[in-house]
Amino acid sequence: MTTSIKYLPLPINFDNYKKILGMDSSNLSLWDEFKRCAINSIVTCGLSTIIIVFLAIISGYAFARLEFKGKNLLFGILIGTLALPVYSVIIPLYRIIINMGLLDTKTGIILIYTAAFSPLALWMMRSFFNTIPVELEEAALVDGASKTKALITVLPLILPGIISTSIITFLSTWSQFILPLIITPLENKPLTVLLTQFVGKSSVDYGLISAAGILTILPAILIVIFSNKHLVNGLMSGSIK
Repeated sequence: MTTSIKYLPLPINFDNYKKILGMDSSNLSLWDEFKRCAINSIVTCGLSTIIIVFLAIISGYAFARLEFKGKNLLFGILIGTLALPVYSVIIPLYRIIINMGLLDTKTGIILIYTAAFSPLALWMMRSFFNTIPVELEEAALVDGASKTKALITVLPLILPGIISTSIITFLSTWSQFILPLIITPLENKPLTVLLTQFVGKSSVDYGLISAAGILTILPAILIVIFSNKHLVNGLMSGSIK
């Protein structure tokens, strides 16, 4: 017995999207839940990206331009943390967050994101600073500028790097599931964790999971589509050096 392959699930309807987006008056609580989780995702991922990129600019400049004892060893240790699987550190992180009283808080998950994704951002920003001729900063220093002023002087030259680092960092935090599932499972859970709500003990609502999943990845797809030019230019100008 054979059956033909169906590429489209007919009949097509948008009932599950209407339920999630509050267009179905019989289930407005689902819209409230989705809206709250969307705000949580935007706030935590947005603030994490700002903090991570800010720290990466400062530390990347220091590792690229300043000379201090143990610089290469410290940089190697920081980059080496990228190889650590999240499962190997999740229990210590969980205990630290509990001891700090930050379980299920935006501050807690932002701190975790900052610690997890700062090394990659540091690596990228250091590569971008290495592409800038050091003579530009030396000229600023000769004119009496401080190190901070010299850093501000070259920032416009690494703008493509800042944009690409911000995009990659935001997308990395937006797609996280395990970390927010453990650190912010209730009031401050993001959209990725909301998907587990449609899985019951004896049934799975595949329609709502599919609709919520599409809506969850939609912002990431739009960011990649509309910032693709800046992302490629940034990566080509130095981050893969």
